[in-house]
Amino acid sequence: MNKKQRILFWAPRIIAILSILFVSLFALDAFQPELTFLEQILGFLIHMIPSFILIIVLIIAWKWEVFGGILFLLIGLVTSPFIFINNYRNNQSVGLSLVIIASLCLPFVIAGVLFKLNRKKQKN
Repeated sequence: MNKKQRILFWAPRIIAILSILFVSLFALDAFQPELTFLEQILGFLIHMIPSFILIIVLIIAWKWEVFGGILFLLIGLVTSPFIFINNYRNNQSVGLSLVIIASLCLPFVIAGVLFKLNRKKQKN
C-alpha cells in the first residue's frame, strides 16, 4: 500500500472518529449541579445515543466501505435541513446556521465520499 492509498484509507476513518468525538461533546451538557448523580448519568447516556449510532455506522463502514459510505452520506445530507431549521429558529441567522451545518454535517458527508472513493480505488 503506497502513501496515497494509506491516506485515502485512513482519512475517512479519522474524519469520522473526530466528528463523532465532536458530536459527543454536546452530551456533556447533561451534567448539571441541580440533578442527582443518577439523573446526570441517565441524561448523559440519552445524549450519547447519536454518538452510539454513529459508532455503529463507523464499524459498518470499516467493514463494508460502500454501504458505510452511503450511510454517512445519508446521515450528513438528511440531518442538514433539520439542524438548519432548528438553529435558524433559535438564532435567526442564515450564516450562523450554515456554519453549524458545515461543522456538524459536512464532515460526515466528506467521510462518506472518501469511504466510497477508497473502495473504488481498491477495486482498480
